[in-house]
Amino acid sequence: MKLVHVLGIALFATSLIQAQDHSHMGAQPMTFPDIEGYKTLKVDLHMHTVFSDGNVWPTIRVQEALRENLDAISLTEHLEYQPHAEDIPHPDRNRSFELVKAMKEAEEHGLMIVHGSEITRSAPVGHNNAVFISDANKLVADKPETAFSEAKKQNAFVFWNHPAWYAQNPQGKPILSDFQKARIKNGELHGIEVINTGDYAEESLALALEQNLTIMGTSDIHGLIDWDYTEKGHNRPITLVFAKEKSIESLQEALFAGRTVAVFNDLLVGKEEFLKPLLKASVEVVKAEYIGKTQILEIELKNISSSDLLFENEMKYTFYSSSPVFDIPAGTTKTLKIKTDEVKPSIALQLKAIGCFMAPKTQPIITWDITVD
Repeated sequence: MKLVHVLGIALFATSLIQAQDHSHMGAQPMTFPDIEGYKTLKVDLHMHTVFSDGNVWPTIRVQEALRENLDAISLTEHLEYQPHAEDIPHPDRNRSFELVKAMKEAEEHGLMIVHGSEITRSAPVGHNNAVFISDANKLVADKPETAFSEAKKQNAFVFWNHPAWYAQNPQGKPILSDFQKARIKNGELHGIEVINTGDYAEESLALALEQNLTIMGTSDIHGLIDWDYTEKGHNRPITLVFAKEKSIESLQEALFAGRTVAVFNDLLVGKEEFLKPLLKASVEVVKAEYIGKTQILEIELKNISSSDLLFENEMKYTFYSSSPVFDIPAGTTKTLKIKTDEVKPSIALQLKAIGCFMAPKTQPIITWDITVD
């Protein structure tokens, strides 16, 4: 009994210490560098709580986001699908947003809460998120066309959720129907999820490029981030948004402008004009010098992003004692030994980013112009 009593006191003391720790940084806080002219914002604009078909209270989503160092989130509850209604009556579709918007914790730590909802219909309409809305209740409509029209009136940014979802499209490929074509033409559909949960659909990327839709990545979380992602060794999928500043208005402007890269672990997907600067900024050149009197150039690279990066040598020069394919895990350094044939004052390091895509099956080649010490 004495041992139990002592253990109880120890556990109580530990809980007090943990309660006083308000850093909120979990085991995997995410970080990505800014690119020239823009601030990189880490956002997840597709998630659910008990106010639709999720399994957690809305405030949990804020706490998770703070642990992961996100800049913005949106609780996009289903408008038409409310399976917990018998236990949690909620005729006001704005309720989950209001609960988290009122949290001082989010405001104190700079987490932006974006008002959003999910328009949930069967194919061909599918599921679509409307974010930056002013009133979710007005999106509840008999006809989906009316819901999209109302979202436009509220200046919402609307994106097509998991268009390759096999439950709606058995082949696992997106189908661009007349409905989507009309929404795009009317300025009522602006983005498309290329990454949703663990699924990357290159057919969705092709549609994004063909239709000039903003590339999105989201967790679509219903349970706990820890259970669905962290404990499996993953970061949640997110969208990196390149905004002029950290503000709701600037975030919205950047999404409409299509300045994004979708990220899931070591997979990065985006338009060339944003993906290549991000990758270049993610790898810092720590040093570059020749080994003694040899023609072997030693270059040390540091990955300052939260994604493991996989590269392949694209130079005419080969590596010494190393495979042409190599990785730089997040937060670590990698030393390359390059056979330059002769001592050079500078070198253009060219690497193909194998785990990254700027079009289906098209990987970017990044160049670092390096001055040798």
